[in-house]
Amino acid sequence: MVDVASDRQASDILLLDVRETCSFADYFVIMSADSQRQMKALQDERDRKLSEDRVSSRLEGTPDSGWVLLDLGDVIVHIFDEPTRRFYQLDELWSRATPLVRMQ
Repeated sequence: MVDVASDRQASDILLLDVRETCSFADYFVIMSADSQRQMKALQDERDRKLSEDRVSSRLEGTPDSGWVLLDLGDVIVHIFDEPTRRFYQLDELWSRATPLVRMQ
């Protein structure tokens, strides 16, 4: 998912290893999108990739809400617009997790 985010020009991409701090997932991917259109493009590309790999997932939220959550089982992907990301501060909330990748 980090590759998809980078290819679709998401910003401030963060991959966290949350296995030591979280009971419901192994990894979080947190990223920002510049617009609802970009959030939708990220979501569509993710759907395409998962369909190719025959991976099931759940989707919560919509681009117009400012936060889309993609539940891939062991990986949770958060796509935010900037104001919503600043408001919820997941980066700080999960600061005890191990950062594996950070792309500005």
